[in-house]
Amino acid sequence: MTGSAVTASRRAAAAEMTKLAIDIAEELARLSTATIFELRGEWRRLHRASPPMRLSRDHLTRAITYKLQERPLGGLSRSILRKLERLSLDSGANGAHKPVPPIALRAGTRLVREWRGVTHTVLVQAQGFEWNGRHYRSLTIIAREITGAHWSGPRFFGLRKCAGRFVESPEGEDAQA
Repeated sequence: MTGSAVTASRRAAAAEMTKLAIDIAEELARLSTATIFELRGEWRRLHRASPPMRLSRDHLTRAITYKLQERPLGGLSRSILRKLERLSLDSGANGAHKPVPPIALRAGTRLVREWRGVTHTVLVQAQGFEWNGRHYRSLTIIAREITGAHWSGPRFFGLRKCAGRFVESPEGEDAQA
């Protein structure tokens, strides 16, 4: 190829990329004004499957945007896909991302925590918790009241740490939390 042919080829490629970028920008602008129903239709068109039921408008827009750019510009490289596959296999083998089991506390259970020299006792009720004579819907709110900072309520009261912490159950026996 001669120098002018290479230059012409590069100009053509640059013009094609510019047109492609404009097309993608127009699609993204259209998505920003689309309704949730239109976004769900676009998801179905691109993925040939229904979108997850509780996917927010923002997440739908982001996923569609990625898919629209992925098709003309290319997706992840094979080496990145291999790395992701290896990472997912590694995390599955050692159980790194197991969901935390829900806390099941029976009504009448007392949670005791000492904070800065003061002992705080929370009574578990059927519909929430009682602390200092007031009703609360979550342990996190109580932990915030006690500390003045954001804490995970279950963690503050020792329910999310390793075994070895105990709570007193209503029958007087010790239950491990």
